[in-house]
Amino acid sequence: MGGGIRRRRHRRLRARPPQADEPSSPPVAAPASPGIRETVAAEVPSKRTCHASGSASCHASGSASPPSSSGSHVWENLLDNLSYQVISLISSFNDLLAFRGTCPSWRAAAYSFPSIYTFTFPPLHLEPAIDHGIFNSNNPKWKLVDPAKRALSLCCSAPRLTPCHRTRYLGCSYGYLIFLDQEHCHLVDVYTGTKVKSPKLQSGSNSFIYYGILVAPFTSPNSHLILFSRTSIFLWQAGANSWTEHPHVGEPIIQIVCFKGQLFAMDFVQRLHTIRVMPQLSIQEVAVVWEEDMLVGLHSKPWLVACGDMLILIDLSVSVDLLFGFPGTFQVFRLDFSEEPAKCVKMEKLDNWALFVANDRRNPTFSCMNPERWGGKGNHIYVPRASEDSNDPWTALEVGQPVPSSTHHMSISYAATGHFSPLNGFWVLPSLVYEVFQ
Repeated sequence: MGGGIRRRRHRRLRARPPQADEPSSPPVAAPASPGIRETVAAEVPSKRTCHASGSASCHASGSASPPSSSGSHVWENLLDNLSYQVISLISSFNDLLAFRGTCPSWRAAAYSFPSIYTFTFPPLHLEPAIDHGIFNSNNPKWKLVDPAKRALSLCCSAPRLTPCHRTRYLGCSYGYLIFLDQEHCHLVDVYTGTKVKSPKLQSGSNSFIYYGILVAPFTSPNSHLILFSRTSIFLWQAGANSWTEHPHVGEPIIQIVCFKGQLFAMDFVQRLHTIRVMPQLSIQEVAVVWEEDMLVGLHSKPWLVACGDMLILIDLSVSVDLLFGFPGTFQVFRLDFSEEPAKCVKMEKLDNWALFVANDRRNPTFSCMNPERWGGKGNHIYVPRASEDSNDPWTALEVGQPVPSSTHHMSISYAATGHFSPLNGFWVLPSLVYEVFQ
């Protein structure tokens, strides 16, 4: 009898559910049939996207099959506050996929998470397939690499964008690459390859369009696509059948960032503006007292980055060095809007923040708190260009420190404005991330 008791006890111990400190992050599997579906202008892509996450399988309804473990109901019925604590500990995009694919209740918890756009994991690095220095936008292919899971990568491709017309790359926002041909805009989901085609632009009106951006996630009811040309701004509300055109007077806009629900734009001569889309399109300049360090010497065009409750401006000051050409130093400034005019206040350190920028300022910028959790470095700026002493396709540069001699050539390329440049490596978060935290 004693032996029977011991055997039953042993079986009970083996049936215990896994402990919370024993998560496993499965590799990301390629989405089913990527890049083969195209939606018309009046359609908005659904949230039905299949990803492999652990033992859960995704169905057309977007729900996951329930785990077969006898204790699964304990995990499925976690209180929301406990689920939110788990979400706040997610440290990679792959972990987010695993969480939302565990069971229907965890997927619902992810979509009801109250902290909007507060990312505790780094963006993915997009590396386009370049053939002899040229990216083929008519048959785009790229690789996504997660800095937190470097061994995992996903190769993506999209269908041919146009049958005969040459396309131009306009930017990326909320997980969509934006291309333009002679008649239409094409939005390509960087993760699934799904393509959305806009209504037709008037013939000849898009000759000088250089920048495109979504002002909200595509599935949002107030999502708009804005295109900028030298003389006009074109506006399309997702799902509408036509564009509206507005005159644009002033310097070209080179970057737009959403901060606390408001759009901030930087123009070519380093003036700051706010942009409103509803109830009607308007652009208003914001008076700023610039830091003296930004007014003396040689500087590149700055980057805007939303960083928690701060709007950060990154400046690359460049000096002349006889040995290394044009080495640079990254400086960081906080825009203080507590009084008018706003002030640009220099920050000596970023402390426990990491920032992610790209040469082309039409591409998105990101921030991540406590980067050490996924193997990153605080007080560093990540740029999508490999250094000579690293196998990674990016480089981490410490704020205030000179750019290392092995990557000093970056200073020259980063001084470019990014206008009309081809698609190069940059940082991105897939659209499903914004859908989860909408």
